[in-house]
Amino acid sequence: MKRSFIFIIFIGLLGVSCTSLFKKGQKQFSSGEYQYAISTFSKVLEKDPDNKEANFYVAESYRLSNRIEKSSAYYEKLVEEDGTFENYYRLGQSYRNQGRSDEALEAFKQAKGLTLEDGNLNELDREISNLQKIDQIEDYWPYIELENFTLLNTPGPDYAPIVNEGFFYFTSSRQATGIYSATGVPYTKLFRTRADGIKVDVQNIQALPEFKNEEGLNQGSIAISPDGNTIIYARGNSTSSKDLPDVHLFASYFRGGGFTQPIWMPLNEDEFWWNSTPAFSPDGSELYFASNRPGGYGGIDLYKATKLANGDFGNPVNLGPQINTSGNEMFPRMMSDGKFFFASDGHPGFGKLDLFVAEPSEDGLVIKNLGPKINSVADDFGIYFTRYPQDGFITSNREGGQGDDDIYYFEDKTPKPKVVNVFLNVTTKEKKDDGTEEILPQTRVALYDSANKMTGGDFTNQNGRVRFTLAPDQNFSMIASKSGYFSKSITYDTRGKTPRQEDLIQEVTNITLDTTIVLDALILEKSIVLDNIYYDLDKADIRPDAAEELDKLVTILKDNPTISIELSSHTDARATDAYNDALSQRRAESAVAYIVSKGIDAERLVAKGYGKRQLIITNATTEEEHQVNRRTEFKVIEIK
Repeated sequence: MKRSFIFIIFIGLLGVSCTSLFKKGQKQFSSGEYQYAISTFSKVLEKDPDNKEANFYVAESYRLSNRIEKSSAYYEKLVEEDGTFENYYRLGQSYRNQGRSDEALEAFKQAKGLTLEDGNLNELDREISNLQKIDQIEDYWPYIELENFTLLNTPGPDYAPIVNEGFFYFTSSRQATGIYSATGVPYTKLFRTRADGIKVDVQNIQALPEFKNEEGLNQGSIAISPDGNTIIYARGNSTSSKDLPDVHLFASYFRGGGFTQPIWMPLNEDEFWWNSTPAFSPDGSELYFASNRPGGYGGIDLYKATKLANGDFGNPVNLGPQINTSGNEMFPRMMSDGKFFFASDGHPGFGKLDLFVAEPSEDGLVIKNLGPKINSVADDFGIYFTRYPQDGFITSNREGGQGDDDIYYFEDKTPKPKVVNVFLNVTTKEKKDDGTEEILPQTRVALYDSANKMTGGDFTNQNGRVRFTLAPDQNFSMIASKSGYFSKSITYDTRGKTPRQEDLIQEVTNITLDTTIVLDALILEKSIVLDNIYYDLDKADIRPDAAEELDKLVTILKDNPTISIELSSHTDARATDAYNDALSQRRAESAVAYIVSKGIDAERLVAKGYGKRQLIITNATTEEEHQVNRRTEFKVIEIK
């Protein structure tokens, strides 16, 4: 009896205690003091683990303070008691942000069966589609290496670095006084130190000297104009009733030897809108920032404002649905080549915020996840390049860091390609009257690249040899010339003549190749037969097969710009003299006209039809013998 009475008193005291804690926790939750609310309702759950309201407030406090990955145990309790769309949806988000893709997918499918609203269904379809695309994400930079900047980071948040005029600026909770009640971590301030690329002086970090950090609120991510004369940063989360209720952008300008006190920027537009993560365009004419203002596509969207005549930024424009989603987009970074980097939890990714790039294309923008070498299941954001795109910084709160948001540096470690030297031995020869070839020494050989730029040249030695060093997988041309000979050009292609990079073993591989250039003697008035120049019966039109042979003569004329030629046409002995003379003249003129059409000066050409007056075989009887007589020739008649 006495024991029962004591138990009833205990239960009564427990009820009074829980009621008091509930009122306290609800007040903290309503005031945005989420970390305090978590602490208060956790005490309720110690005594009553299944308390639905306490689980709800802890879960929502984690979600609203951007720590939804810590809420899954509480949403699991809620779906056990009350399997609503909202509870399953939030549970799925919590699983997703822990990298538990299969469980997240199942929770989203459960939520889909508990709603008929188009907005909810569209959001679930997006979440499910994103999860199904994770395995398709590839590394944007395959050889990038990411390292925690352990000497710079602290157990508190350190994030969003930029570099300007040799200084490294960043946000950190070091040296802070006061706790931000929403997250339970100290307020953040702005700092700087010297830097050379990704090499940062961690020994001489100082609070931002341009203007004083304010106490009792968060100074967030910073942007500095390319000319160094404007500083824009995010400021907010004050607990003072006299201050602005949310995060806004403030600007400080270099005037009269120093920076002005920061002032509220008109592009914030409304005191109840969240505006943060500013970044300038490469030329400083535009300001990119994130905002949750009405009219966007989801939680937080990215906007672009234009620099006005008075130096302010105005006329903010939403960057549109290709970049913005129903999730959150922030931390923009526009590059001079048109690529736009940003952080998002709405595009297909690994968990919370991932880093993406929007690449311009003919069809608009192509959005690509930067891949697992950069992103994790945690928040990854705030990319900044010190040497684009080889190295720079990002921020992440992934496992293995110093405790909160940490600054990481990255470097492109693409292995240097193995060297392939292509040595080309060129031999020059001359063709004799009997068709044999002999070495032609002291011949000038000039080498040209694919852009027709001369890259080398020398005379062959007594053995008719000269060596060039060529690049692999490229095409070249060479012109061989010697007094008394027709100059001759040839093309030479090294593509397919060297091993592939992946097949190379040694750091340096030498490949030796050979080619020969044969020159013909240049003798005035010596006739040279053009083979395979055929015409249709009784016609003078240039057939395609004849055009191929005439193109070779065009090349000779281009290689030898100082010569003029007579191009002659001959017939066989059949038909009358007058008929053959007229036909051969028309054919010679037709050939000359074709050559002129290819860019050869007409003054260098003489057309002459000889009919049957210069037969090679005077008593031809067979068709083959008649064909020998039906020929086209050229001879050099002048050398200037």
